[in-house]
This record gives sequence, structure tokens and C-alpha cells, in this order.
Amino acid sequence: MDFVPNPDSPHSDNSGGLNSSPQQVASSSTATSTGAPSSSSSSSSPSLSRYESQKRRDWNTFGQYLKNHRPPLSLARCSGAHVLEFLRYLDQFGKTKVHTQMCPFFGHPNPPAPCPCPLRQAWGSLDALIGRLRAAYEENGGKPESNPFGARAVRLYLREVRETQSKARGVSYEKKKRKKPQQHQQHPPPPPAAA
Repeated sequence: MDFVPNPDSPHSDNSGGLNSSPQQVASSSTATSTGAPSSSSSSSSPSLSRYESQKRRDWNTFGQYLKNHRPPLSLARCSGAHVLEFLRYLDQFGKTKVHTQMCPFFGHPNPPAPCPCPLRQAWGSLDALIGRLRAAYEENGGKPESNPFGARAVRLYLREVRETQSKARGVSYEKKKRKKPQQHQQHPPPPPAAA
């Protein structure tokens, strides 16, 4: 199974695809040339959701990365190690300051002054990216058991990035507890009042 990159991808320049603005997402969705609904069913919907648009863009970006890899890689030969290489490559486009242990602002969520610490991709962005690529892999014919985006090494890497960034930035990444929806739950009727 080989990956066929989309030449119409807005990220064919390898810009990463993680930090797209809502305007870029909206402008990249496909539309019919006449504006009228087409009678034949096509593989692309005229208006994709923001998630679907981002997933397609991320998939195209990863495909371009594989194509530009030396030596070029087919999707079938891609492993968790290649996914990690891709994530490290994306760090150069990051916008999140991650303080080193030597930095006086290590562990401070709002440092009072600038510092020379590197900019990286935020853990949440990487986590969401892997989720989208994992889904796109299977939608494009990949088998779940061979999905490189679900590899143990990728999960461990994301966990390490989360812990490192949490300590360095002084930010907690604890899961938010969801409030249970207030639905009309059927409770047994109260016992009759004793008179």
C-alpha cells in the first residue's frame, strides 16, 4: 500500500500543518466548480468539517514528508520510528517555549522576561495530530494492527513530551474531569411518607 500525496495540499511546502488558522482551514475545503450539488457521488464532500479538513491536511503533510525522506519511504514501510522522526522534525515549527533545566524560568508558567530556550510543538498539538493521523491511516486502507501512529514508541514519546513540558512550563496536563450531563434520570419513586 503506497501513499499518493495530494498535489493540491496547502502544505506541500512541508510547513507542518499544525498551526493553521481557521481562515486557512475554511479556504482549503473543496467546492464544486458550478456551486450546485453534483449528482454523482464524489470522494470529497463540498464542505468538510474543520476536523476533516485538518486531518486531510495533516495526512498530506505526512505524505510529503515521506516523499521527501532520504531515501523516500512508502507508507507500507513506515514505522513508529519514522513517525517519531516526523514529530521531531515538526518541532522546528513550534511556538511553545519549553524551558531547559538551566533556565531561571524553568517551571514558571508566565516568565517575567524573555529567555533563549527553544520553541517546540506543544504536547496537545502533537497528541491531536497523532490522533488525526491514526484515523487517516486506517481511512486510507491501513490495518489497525500495523498503524505506525499507534506504535508503543509513539505513545511513550508523547507521554515523555507531556511530562517534560509540564515540568518545564509549570503547567499541569491533568485530564479535565467531564461533568456528567444533566439528563432526566429515572429515580425510583420516594417511599411514601409515614403519617
